[in-house]
Amino acid sequence: MQLQCPMPRFDFDVITLGHGSGGILTHRLLESGVFARLGNPMLDERHDGAVFREEGTLAFCADSFVVSPIFFPGGDIGDLAVNGTLNDLAMCGARPKYMSLSFIIEEGLGMQDFWQVLESIRCAAEAAGVWIVTGDTKVVEKGKGDGIFINTNGIGVVLPAARIGLRHVRPGDRIVVSGSIASHGVAIMSVRQGLGFESDILSDTADVSGPALQLVETFEDRVRFLRDPTRGGVATVLNEIARGASLGIDISQSDIPVEEAVASACEILGLDPLYVANEGVFLAVVDPSVEQEVLGLLRSHPLCSEARTIGTVTGEHPGLVLLKSGIGGSRVVSMLPGEQLPRIC
Repeated sequence: MQLQCPMPRFDFDVITLGHGSGGILTHRLLESGVFARLGNPMLDERHDGAVFREEGTLAFCADSFVVSPIFFPGGDIGDLAVNGTLNDLAMCGARPKYMSLSFIIEEGLGMQDFWQVLESIRCAAEAAGVWIVTGDTKVVEKGKGDGIFINTNGIGVVLPAARIGLRHVRPGDRIVVSGSIASHGVAIMSVRQGLGFESDILSDTADVSGPALQLVETFEDRVRFLRDPTRGGVATVLNEIARGASLGIDISQSDIPVEEAVASACEILGLDPLYVANEGVFLAVVDPSVEQEVLGLLRSHPLCSEARTIGTVTGEHPGLVLLKSGIGGSRVVSMLPGEQLPRIC
């Protein structure tokens, strides 16, 4: 990623324990780094918290980002943290407004790396029109972190039309995925293991709040449920829906969009794409009467051009997800039983 703003001249090249002391070094890091890049009227108050007034119902989310490595094809831990937070709010039917941002930095992290992460955060937040209004910075000893961890909180205003929840899911509803799956997890694994594939595989990390909220505004209560399949992948979310709604789900393997390069990489690595993490894809459970309109709306958005219906909610086999294979058989798709890809998001 090319830096869009030159890094200021610091009198240190790496993060030291002194940067977490709360003293002069901490203030230099915050003033020339965090506040200089992420400043806005609320953050510029330099308070321990933020005060805001919003009309309507608010949604609140919390997340932590511990991806390794922190730079990967298609993104880094900075834009991943912003996008992941915005997406969580959108899955509640809420328009993102504010974020908190807290860093846990390992002693020895290069200032160039930290600056690149800050720049990615700034670009992602500005693109979404979201303010980072408060946060915190801590430094831990060498060997007690992994470069940098990021913790976020997000606040958004719930759209009046939103009726998102498992209690709204009904038999006959269609399950739509907004795009091709498994790209993020495979991109991480490719650089973590030093693997080289014939095609470059990029993380799908992206802010999908725009198309998700457009669905809610357009189809209102006919959008029953939204969820982004991060850790545990699509299979885990489908199981959460089936168990939470006490209904069954039928999906078809031939309908699940997976890029050819990603599918090939999964085969080589022994991974099932259904369990691989995503960071720019969401699932929507929608009323069957609007299925085609939903697909048309999503496909008109550049991030969702591969949107497809992958399954149906059924009153049969409650609590279970059944997959029809390409050769006509069927199997139960269970929740991820253990760890497939560590430190993925």
